[in-house]
Amino acid sequence: MANSRPETGGFFIFAISIHLCMNQLSTADRARIIHLLVEGNSIRATCRITGKSKNTVKKLIADAGRACHAYQDRTFLKLTCCKRIQCDEIWSFIASKEKNTSAEKKAAGSGDCWTWTALCADTKLILDWYVGNRDATAAYHFMTSLSRRLVTRVQLTTDGHRPYLQAVEDAFGTNIDYAMLIKLYGPGGPDTRYSPPTCIGAKKVPIMGKPDRKHISTSFVERQNLTIRMQMRRFTRLTNAFSKKVEYHGHALAIFFMFYNFARIHQTLRVTPAMEAGLADHVWEIEEIVGLIDTYHERPWVWDGTLNRVTS
Repeated sequence: MANSRPETGGFFIFAISIHLCMNQLSTADRARIIHLLVEGNSIRATCRITGKSKNTVKKLIADAGRACHAYQDRTFLKLTCCKRIQCDEIWSFIASKEKNTSAEKKAAGSGDCWTWTALCADTKLILDWYVGNRDATAAYHFMTSLSRRLVTRVQLTTDGHRPYLQAVEDAFGTNIDYAMLIKLYGPGGPDTRYSPPTCIGAKKVPIMGKPDRKHISTSFVERQNLTIRMQMRRFTRLTNAFSKKVEYHGHALAIFFMFYNFARIHQTLRVTPAMEAGLADHVWEIEEIVGLIDTYHERPWVWDGTLNRVTS
C-alpha cells in the first residue's frame, strides 16, 4: 500500500495540484459552475458536466458564498423601497434528518434545518434570510437582522408561528404594522406524509399597528419557497443531494439569493428584483457575480446564518 502520510512528497504534490487547479479556473469556467448550481444541478452533476473535481467546485462555492454574503450585506442597508414584507420558513436538513441524528452529530450541526426568508411583496427582493432552528432564538436573530435593513415603517406578515410574536416586538418595538395569516387545515388523510392536510381557510389576525387587511398575505414568500426547491438541488426531497455541512448550506444560499436578486429576470416584473428595488441598473451576468470573489476580500469571519456576519 502506498504511503499517504502528510510528510511524504507525494501528498504535497497532490495537494499542490488541487490548489493550482482551483487557482487556474478561468472566469468562464467559474461562471459555468455557478450557473449550473443555481439552476438546480447537484455538485456531482456539475462535476460531470464541467469535468472539474469535486474539491474545486466546493472551493468555488465557499469563495463565491463569502463574496455574495459580503456584497448583499453592504448593499441591503437603509432600504426605503420595501413597504410590505412577507416572512416564512422552509425546511431542509443537514447530513441527516432529525430523527436519525445522534446527539454528537446534532452538536456538530447535523439534523433538521430551517431557512427563514424575508421577501418584499412589491419588488420581490429577498432582503434577508437566516439559517437555523425553528425556535424563538432563530426568530429573534432573524427579525433583529431584518429590522436593521429598514429605515421606514413597513407592513409585515408572517404565518402563525408563535416565536414571531415576541421576536417582532423585540426587533421593531411599536414601529411596525404587523399581522399573522393563520391557515386552517382539515383533518389529515392517510396520504399526507409529504404534504400538509387540505387548507380549508385562513384567518387574518392583526397583531400590532394598523396593517392593511387586503395586504395581509404570505402568498409571495410561499411561492418563493417553491422557487428555492426548484432551483437548489439541496432542497429536493428524496435524494442524496442534501447539504452535508451547514457552512456550505449557507454559502449555497448566499450564491442563489445573489443570482435571484440580481441576475434572474422575474417573470412578473420583467426585470430583476434588485432593478425593481433600485439597487441595480441592469441584469447582472453570472460573470459579474464571479467577479465579486476577487473584489470582496473580507476579514476572517464566522458565518452566523444571516447577512450580518460576525467578524473574528
